Amino acid sequence: MRKRPAEPPVRREPEAPEGCLTVAIRIPVRIVVLVLVVPVRMLWDALVVAGRFLNDALLRPLGRALLWLGRAVFVWPFVALWRWVVVPVGKALGWLGHVLVVVPLVWLYRYVLTPVGHAIAWVARGAGAALGWIAGGVGAALGWVYAALLTPVGYAVMWVLKGLGAVLAALGIGVWTALAWLVKYLVVVPAVWLYTWVLAPVGRAIGWCAKGLVWLVSMAVTGIGTALYWIARILLVLPALAVWRWILTPVGRVLAVIGRELWDALGHAWRVAGHISLAVGRFLGTLFRWIFVEPVRWVYRSVLTPVGHVVRDAVWRPAAEAARSVGRATRQALAAARESVRQARADFRRMLFGEPRRPQPVDRREPSGRETRTLGSSTTALTKD
Repeated sequence: MRKRPAEPPVRREPEAPEGCLTVAIRIPVRIVVLVLVVPVRMLWDALVVAGRFLNDALLRPLGRALLWLGRAVFVWPFVALWRWVVVPVGKALGWLGHVLVVVPLVWLYRYVLTPVGHAIAWVARGAGAALGWIAGGVGAALGWVYAALLTPVGYAVMWVLKGLGAVLAALGIGVWTALAWLVKYLVVVPAVWLYTWVLAPVGRAIGWCAKGLVWLVSMAVTGIGTALYWIARILLVLPALAVWRWILTPVGRVLAVIGRELWDALGHAWRVAGHISLAVGRFLGTLFRWIFVEPVRWVYRSVLTPVGHVVRDAVWRPAAEAARSVGRATRQALAAARESVRQARADFRRMLFGEPRRPQPVDRREPSGRETRTLGSSTTALTKD
């Protein structure tokens, strides 16, 4: 077994020096808290002892009895029902289902559906071959029609459509050129002139006016915001900061010291009260032992044990020996009575029916007992005497 490496010692940081206020608060707070906590701790320890005794003496046996009762009432009947009713019934139903459903279905599939399916497949293959032959003939005929009739007609139609497309393309190009010239000199040139000499100067003037208006509004908002900031800072922030720095912070520090000392005092008082409660409990236990347990033990050892030994040696053992002797004599008398009744019954049967027949000895060819065969004796059918 490998030894665990020794852990390095933990370095503790030096405690900060405590102030006079902390030392002045600590002692009276601990005294008051100790006086208040000792009865609570003793009551708590008494409740813990009573709870343990109640758990060991009442709740745990009661829980075991309720658990056994619950098993006897709820679990064991269902287990017996499952084991001796549901499982056999399920096996019987499974066997019936196998015999009445599975076996007929297997027979139907094997000896009816499979031959019918093979026949249908054979018919379908024949029909498919016939349809394929017909489709091949139709396809050949359609191929001849396409090659000998439709292809020349299609070429002629394409030649006519190409001529019409060339004529229509020439007409479209002329019309598109005329429309483009008209749109350029009737729409585009006036629109460019209007944008260059009218809309652009007006837009620049409107943008300059809007920039000036935005600058004025931003300067007004900035001035109002600065004024409101300084008003709020002077009227709200600086008084709140002064109250926080010069009132709430010192009071909070004092309350933190009091709360920390009160918490430490509670822990210290709880531990001290535990020691006091332990000492009181040991004193009461010792007192109970010397008042009740030791006298009872002395009475048991010095009085009841010798009396019990005397009673055992003088009364119980002779009485038990006498009882055993009486039992042995009674058993012997009963055995003798049973034997006498058996003999009388046998004599009465012989007197009425006579002696029973004794079986006649049979001449056996096989050697009896542990005798061995010899060359002069045999047990076969051909060589026996």
